[in-house]
Amino acid sequence: VQLVESGGGLVQAGGSLRLPCAASGRTFSINTMGWYRQAPGKQRELVAIIYTGGGNTNYADSVKGRFTISRDNAKNTMYLQMNSLKPKDTAVYYCNARRYGLGVYDNWGQGTQVTVSS
Repeated sequence: VQLVESGGGLVQAGGSLRLPCAASGRTFSINTMGWYRQAPGKQRELVAIIYTGGGNTNYADSVKGRFTISRDNAKNTMYLQMNSLKPKDTAVYYCNARRYGLGVYDNWGQGTQVTVSS
């Protein structure tokens, strides 16, 4: 499975961005898809995750109520809608796809920069 993110950029605090992640390859085998972010000097952290089987989602406490993860199966694309952005949301955002068990994999996109100005 190959992943390509887009949609990053510069936005003012309080603004919104939507990040798409297009998946290709054996997309039917994906168990979970997620968004992670890494700010300068910090470890990569989970932002949101969606389970492809039932569509359940989980979010980091820091983004609950502001970010929404979703998936369009027909387009093989996952989205992260980010509202009420804050300067502390500034980071490189990475798309991730995982399969557990037989044929396990843990694949990443190249990342897209999101910068929120105050």
